[in-house]
Amino acid sequence: MTSAEAAPKSNRSALLVVFLVVFIDLLGFGIVLPLVPLVSDGYLVDYSQGQKDLAIGLLFSLFSLMQFVFSPVWGRLSDRIGRRPILLMSLGGSVVFYALFAVACAIPTDMGLLAVGLMLLSRIGAGIAGASVSTASAVIADSTTPENRAKGMGLIGAAFGIGFTFGPLLAFAVLSLFPDPASGEAERIGIDPKYAWIPAATASCLSLLSLLLAVLRMPETLKPGTTPHADRRGFSLTRSADVLKMPSVGPLILMYFLAIFAFANFEATLSRFTKDVFGFNVKQNFLVFAGVGCVLMVAQGGFYRRFAGKMNELSLLRAGLVMMFLGLGGMGTVAYLAWQVKETGGTTSPFQWQLYLAAGVAVFGFAFVNPSVAGLVSRRADPTRQGEVLGVNQSFTAIGRILGPLLGNLVYGIHPSHALPFAAAVGVLLIVVLLLPVAGREPTPPTASEIA
Repeated sequence: MTSAEAAPKSNRSALLVVFLVVFIDLLGFGIVLPLVPLVSDGYLVDYSQGQKDLAIGLLFSLFSLMQFVFSPVWGRLSDRIGRRPILLMSLGGSVVFYALFAVACAIPTDMGLLAVGLMLLSRIGAGIAGASVSTASAVIADSTTPENRAKGMGLIGAAFGIGFTFGPLLAFAVLSLFPDPASGEAERIGIDPKYAWIPAATASCLSLLSLLLAVLRMPETLKPGTTPHADRRGFSLTRSADVLKMPSVGPLILMYFLAIFAFANFEATLSRFTKDVFGFNVKQNFLVFAGVGCVLMVAQGGFYRRFAGKMNELSLLRAGLVMMFLGLGGMGTVAYLAWQVKETGGTTSPFQWQLYLAAGVAVFGFAFVNPSVAGLVSRRADPTRQGEVLGVNQSFTAIGRILGPLLGNLVYGIHPSHALPFAAAVGVLLIVVLLLPVAGREPTPPTASEIA
């Protein structure tokens, strides 16, 4: 068999392994994410509410901040030394830092400062390790033709969706193994503190499984000689700014940042909204987020991949933005109407199905936006800077996930309807729509004199 004949099989192997690696890693992420505010709050009982909010906010923000800083670093390194070693280092880091979070959860409550300090360290490390999604995207770019790039990027989106679906379900299952506490702090958390380390340890074991899979089955996809002039620096604001100045790439990255910013308003306030408006507890919210992941999985793994063969990325991007606009606008409307009913002494229960419908439309739209932008950015990027460009794109995703939740939570309580986060998201999406004509311009082919 010739090398040309063997290449498609190798590419399929890389695509399958990356899908499984991202999926298993997202299982761990989905398990730990709900534990962060619950368990850390239990160690902060002697602190003021403002100090608690700051500490919990840092546990979320530092993770995304590390992703912002290190996504282009991993991207550039993968352009130099290959995709495989970067993914292996990333997964190894996830094993270590999820385990560290488990250790923090096992510390006695009278040593709260030490426990929260270890949690902060584990979130910083997990953010650094989790910044390799750009490298996974580069593997997809290496293994697909430009025409099939959007379908390939949809695989990562599907892995995210499946991981986000089954991660919260696993967390729900783990919590259900133990009796519901009758009273006290444990009742509020939903699990006896002496067992709180088990979900985080489960996440670490899942990352170990992902690491072993990558060690055994992950091929190197970076072609020899593809990046002879890859940049040797680490994080560089100058190099990142150069990427943003690319006329065919910069507007897309800005649009994606704003779309993530809008969607993060929804993600960061959904559990607060369902608790305040419908009285949902922690376990019920696990199921809500599992539903969000399920919609994401079906949309990206099924519908998007089917449409990607018939429509171009720009058309799919427009469709996704329309759905996000309608869904988030619908959630704001539901919030306002439910508040009015509650003010008159009525029940908000009938609005639950309307909330689910609006949230489903918003998530479905986001599932179209995500791989469309990644596919467009990858297709328009210089092949010698593929990892770097995708890394910068991932960095701005992280900024959106830092600032979006901050804005959403700041405006959440301003109006008693809790509709402002969704209204803010709709306003941001209007800016994205205005950028569409600029982002839709294809790069101009070089002239004969420029080539010469």
